[in-house]
Amino acid sequence: MHWEKLGIVYAPDERAPWAVSHAMVPTPFLLNDNTIRVFVTLCDANFVGRPVYVDVDARDPKKILGVGPGPLMDIGVPSAFDDNGVLTCSVTRLDDGRIFMYYAGFELGVKVRYKLLTGLAVSSDNGERFERVQQTPVLERSDSEMTFRGGPFVFREDGVFKLWYVAGSGWEMIDGKPMPVYVLKYAESSDGVQWPKEGRTVLDLTGSDEHGFGRPWITKSANGKYQLYYSIRRRSLRAYRLGYAESDDGIHWLRKDDEMGLDVTPGSFDSDAIMYSAVINVHGQTYCFYNGNEFGRDGFAVARLTSAQISA
Repeated sequence: MHWEKLGIVYAPDERAPWAVSHAMVPTPFLLNDNTIRVFVTLCDANFVGRPVYVDVDARDPKKILGVGPGPLMDIGVPSAFDDNGVLTCSVTRLDDGRIFMYYAGFELGVKVRYKLLTGLAVSSDNGERFERVQQTPVLERSDSEMTFRGGPFVFREDGVFKLWYVAGSGWEMIDGKPMPVYVLKYAESSDGVQWPKEGRTVLDLTGSDEHGFGRPWITKSANGKYQLYYSIRRRSLRAYRLGYAESDDGIHWLRKDDEMGLDVTPGSFDSDAIMYSAVINVHGQTYCFYNGNEFGRDGFAVARLTSAQISA
């Protein structure tokens, strides 16, 4: 694949105390024929994130049409799994018009740095406001997924909610700092609310350098293949790079990371890291929204696909 980087779409502008820095994990959603609503998490001075939306032109995604007036929902109550941050990761519309927003709740730890579990919020007003389905995670911890059940992406197909997410329990020291270790797992649900206690591992770490994957994003090609866009965390870089894989069933993946074609740019906002790719096809064009250095410190960007020659 070859992408043309179009640059930063939206940068944090300190419009309010809850929007001092960052614009993390861009999550594009086709609101209507003219508008891509990009759900994104902005951070306060303490790096606590809350979700907002940025509407962009569906034919020119560098053109901002509007920014939501405030957080779509606040962080959780003290002691909740999301009391230190809400990171939108996946948004899907149901047949009745409601919108499900799956998010990673950020909770600080004492003996571990943090925990990430998945929550669900619902909008009945076309994505203007969201309310939690419950105060507890819809992906609660389990024996093999004690610390991480986050980074959710939900794909609805044939009446089934299909979920890909990152999961794990472990930490390891890398250059004197404890870093998480997690793999990509898969689960299914009939209603999008009740999920199995554990998922099936569908993408495992390879080699001695990888120690984690970032938020997965799934699309489906014209020939029926599942396409996985994800981020790879490596010990040697201590920063994310983008990966790509294909599958006939969404479970057995063939990694084609070298064919992703979207990498860091020296001297730019994504000079050290590139992550959280989210791909959307609209009006005959394919766009990839993503973050750069320090998890979106300078905002979120977009690239346009100019050619897609994936090997067989």
